Amino acid sequence: MPIESQKSIIYLDNNATTRPDPDLLAELVQLIQNDQFPWGNASSIHLQSRDPKNTLRETRRLFAEIFHCQATELIFNSGASEGNNTVLKSVWQSLGQSKNEFLISKVEHPSVIKAAEYIQSLGAVIKWIPVNRKGQIDLEFIKNNISNQTALVSVMFANNETGSLFPISTISEIIKPHGALLHVDCVQALGKEKLNLQELRIDYATFSGHKFYSLQGCGVLFVRRGSPLVNLIHGGGQERGRRGGTENILSVWSFQQMLPLLKWLEAKNHEVRKLRDHFEMNIQNKITGVTITAHEGLRLANTSSLVIQDVDGETLLMSLDLKGFAISTGAACSSGNPEPSPVLLSMGLSRDEAQSSLRVSLGWHTKPQEMDSFILALVEVVERIRKIKTEAEEKKSHAG
Repeated sequence: MPIESQKSIIYLDNNATTRPDPDLLAELVQLIQNDQFPWGNASSIHLQSRDPKNTLRETRRLFAEIFHCQATELIFNSGASEGNNTVLKSVWQSLGQSKNEFLISKVEHPSVIKAAEYIQSLGAVIKWIPVNRKGQIDLEFIKNNISNQTALVSVMFANNETGSLFPISTISEIIKPHGALLHVDCVQALGKEKLNLQELRIDYATFSGHKFYSLQGCGVLFVRRGSPLVNLIHGGGQERGRRGGTENILSVWSFQQMLPLLKWLEAKNHEVRKLRDHFEMNIQNKITGVTITAHEGLRLANTSSLVIQDVDGETLLMSLDLKGFAISTGAACSSGNPEPSPVLLSMGLSRDEAQSSLRVSLGWHTKPQEMDSFILALVEVVERIRKIKTEAEEKKSHAG
């Protein structure tokens, strides 16, 4: 019996996670029903371990081919949060005695921010790279603060809240002459942007499979050969001794099935961008006081970050949820937190603006009629919230 959270909704929160591809789920069900799924432990030596071993090997090979790296440079883990922690703590433990400075953007995912604060408590010097109101990273800050004491520069490929794209190639050119390592959180790039790890001279890259229509629980950490790596999880020597714990074959298999679909990236991006632009144009025409955050710069095709004046974002989210629309205010990892988005505050938005924010993130399966339904619902809900707020203020004024 389906649980309540799986009832029919219009899902527009794809930057938080994507719905597993329907064809993937159908194939998975068939494999399980026919007892053909590779469920063994890849670390064993008997027959049942061979299919899991092949799943790991083939997924690694395919990923390396698509993203231009060596299969031996890839480590399967639980997701990018684990990967981000592994990178920052590895570099600090390996290089902290000789190079103790880290340059990290202010708008990184919490798994990077918190890991940075942790190594800072151990003595690392963290220099936080500013981002302007347009969502653009301050390249001059990087130029002025990079030095031979810089161990690592950590930036995301694309921001999960605003969709802003960072110029990774330019950043790489700035820092490489100083011998600094480059870590890029590529979570939001997966399935949305082309990515060549070799050309960009990235030393560490982190990915999560569930951001690209596969199951949750599979992450990939790219570590360029020769880059420092210290185990975050010790155990049975899995992943060539670099990450302990039995691999999640189910999630790795699902990720493998989705990777070939990246050949449709450009066509899908074109479709999604048309829907996103159609949405933004209509909302700005139908609702007063709407600002599209970071729209002046390069953005992911699927992401729209809005500030809607005189509307509380959490109230808006809950009202739309009741109508069957799944959206987000700021980062999903922080939903339910009354504090406004740190990303938007770091960009220079006021607390009121940040608390009036809304993130809409489309996916490959988003339909035009779904966006039209969402536009109508959003207009209706905003009008109602504003009306209630106005009436409450008038009542308070008369009472005073």
